[in-house]
Order: sequence, then structure tokens, then C-alpha cells
Amino acid sequence: MPTDSGVDRARLAALAARERATYEQRHPRSAAAYANAGHLFGRVPMTWMNKTAGGFPLYVDRARGARVTDLDGHEYVDFCLGDTGAMAGHSPAPVVEAVTRRLAELGGASTMLPTEDAAVVGADLARRFGLPYWSFALTATDANRWAIRLLRAVSGRPKILVNSYCYHGSVDESLIVVGPDGHGVSRAGNVGAPTDVTTTSRVAEFNDLAGLERELAHGDVAAVLMEPALTNIGIVLPAPGYLAGVRSLTRKHGTYLINDETHTFSAGPGGATAAWGLQPDVLTIGKAIGGGIPVGAYGLSAELADSLLGRADLDLVDMGGVGGTLAGNPVSMAATRATLTEVLTDDAFARMIDTAAAFADGVGKLIEGHGLPWSVSQLGARVEYRFANPAPVDGTSSAASADPPLEDFLHLYLANRGILLTPFHNMALMSPATTVDDVDRHHEVFGAALTALLG
Repeated sequence: MPTDSGVDRARLAALAARERATYEQRHPRSAAAYANAGHLFGRVPMTWMNKTAGGFPLYVDRARGARVTDLDGHEYVDFCLGDTGAMAGHSPAPVVEAVTRRLAELGGASTMLPTEDAAVVGADLARRFGLPYWSFALTATDANRWAIRLLRAVSGRPKILVNSYCYHGSVDESLIVVGPDGHGVSRAGNVGAPTDVTTTSRVAEFNDLAGLERELAHGDVAAVLMEPALTNIGIVLPAPGYLAGVRSLTRKHGTYLINDETHTFSAGPGGATAAWGLQPDVLTIGKAIGGGIPVGAYGLSAELADSLLGRADLDLVDMGGVGGTLAGNPVSMAATRATLTEVLTDDAFARMIDTAAAFADGVGKLIEGHGLPWSVSQLGARVEYRFANPAPVDGTSSAASADPPLEDFLHLYLANRGILLTPFHNMALMSPATTVDDVDRHHEVFGAALTALLG
């Protein structure tokens, strides 16, 4: 009998075992590379690379556009795109040219001196997102950390509020969820927390304005740090009026608002902030804007920037806690300028979003045709199919709707037939190089997977 996500569990287990065996047979060189990586912690460059349904990760040989080829010579249509880091596509020509020129002709990978590229990037980010002043980091995690420090300083308040099951990188303050009793607790698996997260943070469910106001009423929240739509626990879209309510409540309670657009940049050339007319005090972003080169950035409102620069007691130059020797380096600035001005343009986003709409429509029809209780969510150029219908409206219910064995089976089935999804979810991202033929190929394989599951 079908259970949980509408799938027979015994059949699922048998199919998953078959796919794992196929995966092992198809990837002997990746398996050998993993076995020989004994001096790497967890055998991978970063431990999250062990999030793989096949027992070992695929090792990349080369990547270009929307294609990845592994060590064993298998080519994939890549809908993962570096979990947003390669939203511009792999090695887009303008970025390769800009970085090559910076390194080979001009030189100076790290100089601690500004380049004119940075000013061009700042102006383009201001045009896209509406915040006039920008500074740079190497990751969105760092951008979030520095924004938090600035807002604690200017507000004089100690706590940061986030949404349950949000994702803001490894920011300590974000690792809090709403517990069974409705109060904040440390998120399961929180590694080496420097202090009980409830001493630094408050938490409210996404789409819950009453819960948000209850937490803000304590008067100790410097800033609300949020994604305009949750993405890393599955796409959770805002209910009508919710984001306007957040802005109203933060202003009412004297709390700053940070929009983390690192993933929601997929909503359009100015992310969700421009697409939905939002008005944050700070905006953080990373990954995609560098075309694959590490970069992060944060933008400030004019009022906030003036307040900070007017504080003689804040050390914004030396050891005040806002810095990074490699931040704003010439290579990352050259890459970001090329990505924003030549690759992830307004026209490119229009094509990407149209491609994503075709992806969402086709997946929705396949799910409906097989009578599954699943749903599809689209966030601009990003699409995800969920094992729940209707789609979850907050982080806790989204986490509860996960079905890891089913997710692993789908990822393996697709990978064994040349399709890569983001490993953490059934999420697909479109790049300027992604085609409708790529989408059709996904639908062909996905449809076959559903037929195999349901008999």
C-alpha cells in the first residue's frame, strides 16, 4: 500500500537499491578518487559534499554552460548549478575573459587596493536592488555576519530574529528553530555553538506575522534577517501581504530588516526585492553574482550608511570586526562586473524565468497525471517539486514534509540518466545556457522514474 508521499515503501527500497548498484557500476573513477582522498576531512574538500545519494560524490572533470562531465566521462544536464553559485552557467565566456585579463595581463590577484571594477559593480547592484551603498565580502555568510555586527552597533540591541529552518550560511545566530512548545531552540546538528543560540537570537515561523510581532515586542531585536522566500528547506513562498507585514512590524518596533537574496536572486535581475517591491535596510547576496568566483556583498540604505559613518566610536577601518583581507579583491570584482553586466542581464533573466515556467508546468502535469499528492513551487528561475500538496507555508512544516529515501531515489535515478539536481532538495535552477530541450530531457527521465515507482 502507498504510504507517506504516496509511494509504496517496499517498491521504493527495491528500486533505490537497483539505482545504487547502477551508480557504483557507472562511476568507478569517482569511487576510486573518493577512496584515495584519505587526507581530506570526510574524504571531501567540504563535508557537505558527502550529501550524495550514491554513497560517494561524483568527481567533476569539466563543466561548461549547463553541462557537467564527470571523471568517468558521463555528461549531465546540470540543474544544480553549484547550488546557485553557477546560476550564470559554468565558466561563461565574459567571466573567463575578465578573470584571465585580470590575472594574465593586468596581474594583482590580491593587492588590498581598490579597482574601478568595484565601483561599477556597486552602481549596478544599486540599480538592481535599490540600496545605494555597497561593500564586499567573499561569501554571503560573511556579508550576513558583518551586516549583523553593524546593525547591533547602530541599534544598541543584542538579538537577531530569523525564520525557523532558514538558511544564512554558517551564521551562528541563524541556527535556531521553533520548538514543539512554540519557543526557540537550537537547531538539531548545530556544531560547536559558541553559546546557547536563544541568548543571541529570536525566531518566528515564516508567514506568521502574529509570531513575529510577539517576538519583536520584547524590544531587544536589532534586526530581522530573512530570505524573502525560504529556499534551503524547500521553496516556501510568502503568503499575500506577508512581506509587507514584516516591513510594517519591523518599523513599528524599531528593528532593521535584512533581505538575504543569495538564493532568491533567482526571482529576477533585482531578486525578490525588486520583483516584489520590498524595502529592506540591508541586502546581502553572494554566490551567483560572481559567475562562479567567490564573492559576497551587502548593500545599505542611505540613512543607515550615514548613521554608521557618523559614529566615531566604531572602528570601520582596522580591527572593528568588519573586514577581510581578500574581500573586494581585483579578481572577484572583475568576475562580478562581467557577470552582472554581460551574463545575468535583464534579458537573460527573462529567458531563464520562461524556461523555469516550462519546467514547472511539465513537472506539475507529470505529478498530476500520476495522481501523486505532491506540488511544484517556482521562484523565478528556480523550481522545486515537493512531497506535499498543498505546498508547505512555513519552515517547520516544510522540514516535516521531507522524504529522504524518496528524494535519494529520484536523485540517483536522474543522475544515472544524465540529470543533476541540487543534492539537498528536488530543486532545479535555470541558467542562461539552459534550454527547453534540457527541460524536456528532465521531464522524460522524471516521468520514467514516476512510472517505475508506481508500476
